[in-house]
Amino acid sequence: MTSVAYNGDQLLDAILTSLDDDKAEEVVKINLRGKSEMGDWMVIATGRSTRQVSAIAEKLVARMKEKFGVVSKVEGKDVGDWVLIDTGDVIVHIFREEVREFYQLEKMWMPGADTATV
Repeated sequence: MTSVAYNGDQLLDAILTSLDDDKAEEVVKINLRGKSEMGDWMVIATGRSTRQVSAIAEKLVARMKEKFGVVSKVEGKDVGDWVLIDTGDVIVHIFREEVREFYQLEKMWMPGADTATV
């Protein structure tokens, strides 16, 4: 495997394709440029079960390594409630539905989102 030149947008497209291929639900992409130094994009997706969340994450990491030579940092895959994948340019969060509803990351990052608490 050789390292391939790519940019954050190409990586984002490949990540979105991988999530779609593995039936991730409610996929949201958030542009982080100018908002954070942690990456160019954040992607949030939902899996139906801990098993699906872990499988989606595992396949995504493998595909990014194979296609771009990206070695991602992964946290939470063994539990499968919330998996964080840091590819460098794109940060991916894959949640079980209940966990995603609890943390509501979209509200913190999306422009114009309602951030009021009840």
